[in-house]
Amino acid sequence: MRRIRIGVLGAARIAPLALVKPARMIPEVQVAAIATRDPAKADTFARRQGIPRVHTTYDALIADPELDAVYIPLPNGLHAQWTIRALEAGKHVLCEKPLAANELEAQEIADRAQRSGLVVMEAFHYRYHPLAKRMREILDDGELGEIRRITTSMCFPLPLLGDIRYRFDLAGGSLMDGGCYAVHAMRLLAGDDTAEPIEVLDAKALTVPKDRRIDRAMTARLRLPGDAVGVVHSSMLSRRILDMHAHVVGEYGEMRVLNYVMPHMPHRFSVVVGGRRRREHLGQAAKTPTYRLQLQAFADAIRSGEPPLTPASDAVPTLRIMDAIYRAAGLPLRGQTPAAR
Repeated sequence: MRRIRIGVLGAARIAPLALVKPARMIPEVQVAAIATRDPAKADTFARRQGIPRVHTTYDALIADPELDAVYIPLPNGLHAQWTIRALEAGKHVLCEKPLAANELEAQEIADRAQRSGLVVMEAFHYRYHPLAKRMREILDDGELGEIRRITTSMCFPLPLLGDIRYRFDLAGGSLMDGGCYAVHAMRLLAGDDTAEPIEVLDAKALTVPKDRRIDRAMTARLRLPGDAVGVVHSSMLSRRILDMHAHVVGEYGEMRVLNYVMPHMPHRFSVVVGGRRRREHLGQAAKTPTYRLQLQAFADAIRSGEPPLTPASDAVPTLRIMDAIYRAAGLPLRGQTPAAR
């Protein structure tokens, strides 16, 4: 079969790391085109990254019959609009997380993806690394016994208040940007399902003085399946400078993972049962970059027709929890649907 040709919407900083460089290591994928709102910027980006074709508008790229798929690294508030437009043009979509600005947008994308038969994949790249699978295996094996408490965090410093991630109209905020990782990882570790969904008990936000709708930090307390307690932390500007960890406490022991988000970089993974601690080592496979694993999974899903680990439908419960956290914190939802007004 011929290569899967992908077009990029926007010259986002994440695009080389998440798509262009991994594509060079995957023979069946080619980054074939780019479009930005600034044609000069597109030309420069294309030359630097070796992308052969430049379109002057997003619409022109989506309509390009030579493309099979679209990668969307645009601001959060634009994800739903352009994912839907790409589906309407018959393109598969790899969209940066979160897939949408709120639950209703995510549900609309999931419905359209199902009707179209096209692949829509939310770019939670950590989910495709062996570490995520191993964490879930330990919990499924019952080694920790009944789960009592889970804590997940995604905190990093972003002191530039002029950054787009602090703009409400673009669905900004710490929970939207990095916190979605913590919520998604909470769902993975809690093993949530529709029979016993995760419930938000309370939440507290630290906001930006110039726009009290924007959370620079968020902490939420959750009720998990089996009546366990969950705590989610996110921050772009707070005392938590850098914190990317997952901690599960069960009746027999605990599991700690430092840097579950990009585990191909240095990370620590330990399990304590019966007072005995062991370090988990995943071998050579753990060194493969998560973005490469994610892009390979996207290509495999397109070719096989089998859904990836993070399809559009998986974004719906994640955004449902995030919406509930914003409501509990007294902040408005993101996005342009009625639920967000």
